[in-house]
Amino acid sequence: MDSKKRSPTEAEGAKERGLVHVWQAGSCSVTPERLPGWGEKTVLQAALGVKHGVLLTEDGAVYSFGSLPWRSESAENCPSSPIQENALIGQYVVTVAAGSFHSGAVTESGIAYMWGENSAGQCAVANQQYVPEPNPVSISDSETSPLLAVRILQLACGEEHTLALSISREIWAWGTGCQLGLITTTFPVTKPQKVEHLAGRVVLQVACGAFHSLALVQCLPSQDLKPVPERCNQCSQLLITMTDKEDHVIISDSHCCPLGVTLSESQAENQPSTAISPSTETVDSQEVFENTVVENDLPVATEVNVENVQTTSGDAVSSQLDIMGTTQVSSARNIPSYPNSQAVNEYVQKLSDHSKRENAENGEKPMPSQPLVEDAIPNLHSPPTTSTSALNSLVVSCASAVGVRVAATYEAGALSLKKVMNFYSTAPCEPGAQAGSSSIGPEGLKDSREEQVKQESMQGKKSSSLVDIREEESEGGSRRLSLPGLLSQVSPRLLRKAARVKTRTVVLTPTYSGEADALLPSLRTEVWTWGKGKEGQLGHGDVLPRLQPLCVKCLDGKEVIHLEAGGYHSLALTAKSQVYSWGSNTFGQLGHSDFPTTVPRLAKVNSKNGVWSVAAGQDYSLFLVDTEDFQPGLYYSGRQEPTEGDNLPENHSGTKTPVLLSCSKLGYISRVTAGKDSYLALVDKNIMGYIASLHELATTERRFYSKLSDIKSQILRPLLSLENLGTASTVQLLQEVASRFSKLCYLIGQHGASLSSFLHGVKEARSLVILKHASLFLDSYTEYCTSITNFLVMGGFQLLAKPAIDFLNKNQELLQDLSEVTDENTQLIEILNTLFFLPTRRLHNYAEVLLKLATCFEVTSPEYQKLQDSSSCYESLALHLGRKRKEAEYTLGFWKTFPGKMTDSLRKPERRLLCESSNRALSLQHAGRFSVNWFILFNDALVHAQFSTHHVFPLATLWAEPLSEEAGGVNGLKITTPEEQFTLISSTPQEKTKWLRAISQAVDQALRGTSDLPPYGSGSSIQRQEPPVSRSAKYTFYKDPRLKDASYDGRWFSGKPHGRGVLKWPDGKMYSGMFRNGLEDGYGEYRIPNKALNKEDHYVGHWKEGKMCGQGVYSYASGEVFEGCFQDNMRHGHGLLRSGKLTSSSPSMFIGQWVMDKKAGYGVFDDITRGEKYMGMWQDDVCQGNGVVVTQFGLYYEGNFHLNKMMGNGVLLSEDDTIYEGEFSDDWTLSGKGILTMPNGDYIEGCFSGEWGSGIKITGTYFKPSLYESDKDRPKVFRKLGNLAVPPDEKWKAVFDECWRQLGCDNPGQGEVWKAWENIAVALTASRRQHRDSPEILSRSQTQTLESLEFIPQHVGAFSVEKYDDIKKYLIKCTLTDSIDCPPAQACDTPLHPLGRLVETLVAVYRMTYVGVGANRRLLQEAVKEIKSYLKRIFQLVRFLFPELPEEGSTIPLSAPLPSERKSFCTGMSDSRSESPEPGYVVTSSGLLLPVLLPRLYPPLFMLYALDNDREEDIYWECVLRLNKQPDIALLGFLGVQRKFWPVTLSILGETKKVLPTTKDACFASAVECLQQISTTFTPSDKLKVIQQTFEEISQSVLASLQEDFLWSMDDLFPVFLYVVLRARIRNLGSEVHLIEDLMDPYLQHGEQGIMFTTLKACYYQIQREKLN
Repeated sequence: MDSKKRSPTEAEGAKERGLVHVWQAGSCSVTPERLPGWGEKTVLQAALGVKHGVLLTEDGAVYSFGSLPWRSESAENCPSSPIQENALIGQYVVTVAAGSFHSGAVTESGIAYMWGENSAGQCAVANQQYVPEPNPVSISDSETSPLLAVRILQLACGEEHTLALSISREIWAWGTGCQLGLITTTFPVTKPQKVEHLAGRVVLQVACGAFHSLALVQCLPSQDLKPVPERCNQCSQLLITMTDKEDHVIISDSHCCPLGVTLSESQAENQPSTAISPSTETVDSQEVFENTVVENDLPVATEVNVENVQTTSGDAVSSQLDIMGTTQVSSARNIPSYPNSQAVNEYVQKLSDHSKRENAENGEKPMPSQPLVEDAIPNLHSPPTTSTSALNSLVVSCASAVGVRVAATYEAGALSLKKVMNFYSTAPCEPGAQAGSSSIGPEGLKDSREEQVKQESMQGKKSSSLVDIREEESEGGSRRLSLPGLLSQVSPRLLRKAARVKTRTVVLTPTYSGEADALLPSLRTEVWTWGKGKEGQLGHGDVLPRLQPLCVKCLDGKEVIHLEAGGYHSLALTAKSQVYSWGSNTFGQLGHSDFPTTVPRLAKVNSKNGVWSVAAGQDYSLFLVDTEDFQPGLYYSGRQEPTEGDNLPENHSGTKTPVLLSCSKLGYISRVTAGKDSYLALVDKNIMGYIASLHELATTERRFYSKLSDIKSQILRPLLSLENLGTASTVQLLQEVASRFSKLCYLIGQHGASLSSFLHGVKEARSLVILKHASLFLDSYTEYCTSITNFLVMGGFQLLAKPAIDFLNKNQELLQDLSEVTDENTQLIEILNTLFFLPTRRLHNYAEVLLKLATCFEVTSPEYQKLQDSSSCYESLALHLGRKRKEAEYTLGFWKTFPGKMTDSLRKPERRLLCESSNRALSLQHAGRFSVNWFILFNDALVHAQFSTHHVFPLATLWAEPLSEEAGGVNGLKITTPEEQFTLISSTPQEKTKWLRAISQAVDQALRGTSDLPPYGSGSSIQRQEPPVSRSAKYTFYKDPRLKDASYDGRWFSGKPHGRGVLKWPDGKMYSGMFRNGLEDGYGEYRIPNKALNKEDHYVGHWKEGKMCGQGVYSYASGEVFEGCFQDNMRHGHGLLRSGKLTSSSPSMFIGQWVMDKKAGYGVFDDITRGEKYMGMWQDDVCQGNGVVVTQFGLYYEGNFHLNKMMGNGVLLSEDDTIYEGEFSDDWTLSGKGILTMPNGDYIEGCFSGEWGSGIKITGTYFKPSLYESDKDRPKVFRKLGNLAVPPDEKWKAVFDECWRQLGCDNPGQGEVWKAWENIAVALTASRRQHRDSPEILSRSQTQTLESLEFIPQHVGAFSVEKYDDIKKYLIKCTLTDSIDCPPAQACDTPLHPLGRLVETLVAVYRMTYVGVGANRRLLQEAVKEIKSYLKRIFQLVRFLFPELPEEGSTIPLSAPLPSERKSFCTGMSDSRSESPEPGYVVTSSGLLLPVLLPRLYPPLFMLYALDNDREEDIYWECVLRLNKQPDIALLGFLGVQRKFWPVTLSILGETKKVLPTTKDACFASAVECLQQISTTFTPSDKLKVIQQTFEEISQSVLASLQEDFLWSMDDLFPVFLYVVLRARIRNLGSEVHLIEDLMDPYLQHGEQGIMFTTLKACYYQIQREKLN
């Protein structure tokens, strides 16, 4: 980092950071020297090769030193001081790496640079011996298109290869050899290639030895595990073996391929691989099998092709093994396996000696070692033949001897197999000592165990299972022996399956991979190795090479966090600060003398302290160890003082155990790096204690993790596996403690690992995880503390005492040691309690260290502030958790004294005691003399306990207030709950205040939720205010008869539901919506299940005081749906009821007025099944009074109804115009006097009886009137229609009444205008609020319209046209707020403005009436009258709202004078103006309201017109089609248009064309187009404007051709207009004419537009009479 960014104090210390010290390998006693010629620059990272090294400084520059033969200038081949790599100037380098003779660097932007030796392509350059300068390596992924450059995170270099880890966590390799892990035989590889075998896995780190590679890979999440193939790809052996024994089965899945991989010829010649695992150079007979079986997998015995095996009946020593000195491999090459057979025999002798000695120790006879039959593969390409593996037999015999120590435990699985559990015995051992040597079970177990192993080895079965014994080193703790044979080998996968059966098992491996895994290093890792393995450096238990990465199974679950590779050995550092080492151990570089070295073993560095950083050199290892004073100690293990000029390795000596180097004076070592002959440390000086504090934080965190791991494995896990732990709930609480503990433990492990890597870096305080992501730690500690206090409150520790007593007694020392309790007399359960609360102490340490770090900065610096804040935050949490523990203990004490029966029902894990009134400080007002009232305040409820009963009042719905002194309660507290109210009297005012405060705080806390954490960075002593009177809470009623057992969740106000909420009854009823004072009030939704129909009734709409009131939609379970008004839970007012299974095809529909749940008043009933529609009066749900019925067969009846039947006078019309007027007695049944008139005018008068359509009996007179009479009389009969129907003003009264009621008027026109406007504003606001919850309902434009409608229009002064227009705009606006674009089911289906709602309802009823069966031509006059009635009644409403609006027919004077009178273009019209009233604007209801109403009513209305004029329109249309066949000129001539008006030329698209005799549809085209628009308009006034415009277009055309001014006379104009009408081809012209005639404003009839309309009408009739000659 740039030093400018540092704060002044840090900058001071910066000079003393990253100092370089160099040692010579092998000389442990020599003090280090400074790097010659190196200045003061801070070094962040160093890397060493065989004879050279690379340094990375904090400003991102790279320097090389040592022997640099690749540099072009000879002076620089061996520089005296480090020289900067100029090629990298300008690049910010973030990491460097060094191989044996080459170097690499990665820049900030992810580009890798390589330089140095390139003979094997290790610098990714083709055909070049050396690469003198850093050269960028281009790495691109061919799988992506376009090719993307791969960004690199880390490099690792070997002797002849380089690995790069990309930002997408994949490995790229180049160079030479099988250690690349690539599927190729052509070397060198100079273009980087991806290691496909690990593609898709998350690789965390790579490391390279001389000829082998290591990768640290994140474990797959459990669900991603791929199905395992059955057989090994290479050796065809089964991957999972099952061996039957007498009483159990051995299942093993950790097959390690013994073959490794085939090498190509050239490779095999260059590097002959030794075929037997132990290094022959130093075999110390005493140490051969000292710890073999304990730590990890037994080595897979190497296949040796044994030609001749003689087995004698003597003991193992006498078995002669003649092993050929050379083994035959497929390509007939000789690979020396051992120097001679003599050496092998010696080796075998030693092994059997060892086993004999072991047996003798155990008091048993040595047994003959019988070689087991094993698949040995003499020819790699031929199928395996049966041969004998001598080594395997040896391994078996040795294993039988030391079998006592063979054991395995798995994190969760083994616990769950009861069979295994019964055989477990636990032996305590001192922490820190290696588990292997200290685990001795009871004698009896030992014997039976040995016996079994012996039997197995005697049986001569396939022994690969033995090789697979897995060991989990017990985390510094006790071993268990699994008795039944080798059950310990059961695969973890099977064990996990078994574990699922029992509920008792808690998997202590955290499944937590949330935020923490994203921010901190993962501990769930695997180690994969590949390359050459002749020294066992791959860790697979053999010495074979591997072409592809293979997982080192025995390091699974060991939480490896860092890998280092030396020349021929490998090191793995774990989160528990232990180091596993494997590979060449010639000089003791593995840090232990265990054998064999082909599998990972624990290095024995320092029994007390953990290792936190390692480095591996050519033949030695370095370990950085935590010490007591937090200054890292450096241990060295490996080659010592080689003598000059002597290359024989035998003369080299190695360290027996790691040696501590004296480097305490140097300062704080932050990083070590090892090469061949020298190693180097980066040291920081401790300025102002800054560095020391960081090391203290890291060291204590790592130790803390070790302690937590020990507690987890040695205390928690055994406790969970105990039988009879009490009730399920206790076990569950303990399991929760365990899982939270596990989660916290994992987080601490991750943090420890991240601090180790933090110390390797720039060490900036602000990037500390506990600062940046404090919430992660605070939450984990709080969660853990919550679970342990819950456990405590439920008496968990007391319950554990009995089942766990043996375990605790056995492990007393361990417990005391872990819990740091020194007092001998402390009870075991107390120690356990202390142990479980141990983690919370760590928060104080965080606070302390952060404070120490803060003091290293200026007080004004942001770092100081941040550290200070965080410190106080951790400290306040520590205090807070301390208080939580005290609360829990106080509560536990209370439960111990509380009567047992109540304890069971009241005791809950989360419940804490706040205060109680056992000291009688609180009593109930008006309590009986002998009653006992005990009040207990918990953190979630107030409990009122009496002799044997108690009642719990949840705090969320409890309101407490002090009684005023006037009320007589001096020390009284009034407690309100949803169903009770009582007063508590305290003994003193102080007690009253105390209780009031306690209750208020508890209520407030209960409302805030459980997270009563102190806010970040502030103290926790915040004075809380009173809890809110209005709040959200859940409650279940227990008393209220209406609400008994119903649960309510929503807003409350002083003990009553108030605001939005949901109320559910136990029988399934549910109300969701608004409440007011405890009752449903406002808008809400209600569901009532109907058990019989297995469906539910559903109401959505308005409520008042607990009842349905106002608009709503009620869907009945039967399928009926009612939409309309309610009052007191009944249908009352206007409403629509649809009946039938499906509403779309419902058999009947009623729309009309309801009174007290019954149809009454005017309504329309559509009986779809019978095809009849009734429009008339109702009473008590039946048709009563005048009405009209139409049927789908064209029958029309109007008249009297009684009790749903036609009764009394009526008129019946059939489709063919037959009319009956007279008396009826039943539906369609004539009975009594009447007149029947035929379509031709004949009629019968008399008495009739019988049903219409099925024969009628007539007694009467037949009349045949003359023709002349019929012409006069026929219309009379039709004129009578409508007399017996309901008058239009009586229709839909309920709809208008509802609108008036909404405006605040009881009767039409009676009320205050200002109040009406107020009601409108309220209605709009309420509706808007209702929709605010679902904004998608209203579009943006609607919302704006709504806002503009909330303003009341103000009118001052004289009424003018402008004001009239304003009113018009307002009306259009308020009726358009219905949501055209919203889904139909939404509540805003109806508009929000009362007028808008009125219009919408009228449109609905009109369509309901006149669509379907109602589309009957007889109803046309009714339909027109109905519209006129609407206009009249709405106009009354509008005039009420706008009192200044003049009456119907009044004239508003124009504010601006009329333009000078336009010359009328028809002489017949010139005087029309003089008849019209004063110039001005006439106010009419149709002018004002038709534009609003008619467009919506137009379709059904126009349909009726079309039906009514059907016959005459057919005649008209036939003529139009016939006449339109004529060309223009012929038609103009035919119609008698004067020659001078015939157009001669036409302008078509700008071109002038002559009118030819054949020209068609071209003359007067603009006028024709204009007239056609009459069909696209709705209102008569718009249609009249179209006609007027057509006349003007005709006039324009004629003017253009005549070139002179002229006046039309009607005689000239009519033929031309007739031509235009014919050419316009308007299909329903008759309907258009009649509609205009019926609905046009009367004052227009004599004006200009009126005369033009008369002309059009004349044309229509003229066309019907035209006859073409």
